[in-house]
Amino acid sequence: MAKTVSGETVERPPEGPPAIRTIAMPADTNPAGDIFGGWLMSQMDLAAGNVAARRARGRCATISVDALTFLSPVHVGDEVSLYAEIVHTGRTSLAIHVEAWRRPRDDEPTNKVTEAKFTFVAIGPDGRSRPLPPLEATEPA
Repeated sequence: MAKTVSGETVERPPEGPPAIRTIAMPADTNPAGDIFGGWLMSQMDLAAGNVAARRARGRCATISVDALTFLSPVHVGDEVSLYAEIVHTGRTSLAIHVEAWRRPRDDEPTNKVTEAKFTFVAIGPDGRSRPLPPLEATEPA
């Protein structure tokens, strides 16, 4: 989310708690010493999967990832917060927008490092797609 402060646009993480939060570790680096993009994408998939399973009230499978864009690197020791929000539901599927934000271990400023749209399908006990259950009165749309 962008906010204008003193004529300058400052990006801020989405409102509310992250779907997951983790620390980037040395085992997650690529040969250049930065955090491997595949590790970050897997964290995003975990965050989106968590949101999908809660909405579907059961098992879900990732069926596509769209527009994954890496904006800046993640470094060893960074705290990575992943925010996930349902942006569309179909009969059996959910589209979830995920943003990953990093914060250096010893500082407060955060910056967005990547974002993407993940699409999931709800899976039944037989391993086939199943309809999403109706929203409960207490669930957000």
